[in-house]
Amino acid sequence: MLELLKIIPAFALTSLLLAIVPGQGVAMVLRQSIVGGRRAAFVSVAGNSSGLVIWGAASAIGLSEVFAHSHTAYSVLKYTGVAFLVFLSLQTLMTLRNEYGKFDYDGSAKTGIGAAYRLGLLTNLTNVKAAVFAVAFIPQFVPKSFSLGLGIFILGCVQALVSTSWYTFLISVVDKASVQLAKPKVRRALTAFSAAGILFLAATLLFASPR
Repeated sequence: MLELLKIIPAFALTSLLLAIVPGQGVAMVLRQSIVGGRRAAFVSVAGNSSGLVIWGAASAIGLSEVFAHSHTAYSVLKYTGVAFLVFLSLQTLMTLRNEYGKFDYDGSAKTGIGAAYRLGLLTNLTNVKAAVFAVAFIPQFVPKSFSLGLGIFILGCVQALVSTSWYTFLISVVDKASVQLAKPKVRRALTAFSAAGILFLAATLLFASPR
């Protein structure tokens, strides 16, 4: 257990960097906060964090155990993930042709507790970054002397806590930043940063080695 505790700071920092990169999760939280209000945003964040725990549990139960003992399976996962992330990055860059990039907040928000929670949950469960991180990245942090499945689940919960903390901070400052976020050039900048972040994630995965 001590070995796992030692790597938690590095893992938490990596999880924070992943959360900071603008993507569909950030766009969802900003939209909920700006259009639907803080309560709706916080409930959606709870759904988003639940999704991270589910991804961690799914990875712990089966996927990562298979990939850890099969170099071929890991290689297929890795290169498929890299290719998809590169495609996602290019697709994000293509949205720069739009006035607001991919961060368009027009429309209604989910303000009901159940609807807001489901929105956050589904946003995360359909998030490629979350899936790739849970299956391919988290196992790399688990010490070889520690149970792989238990380690993945624990780190998945740590990621959920880090993500919740970041989004809570984001919601707390969104009122002050709403004027800036309304500017098309700011949203386009977020889009470009998102594309660069996803490409960096793809490069990191490309050079990752099996546990």
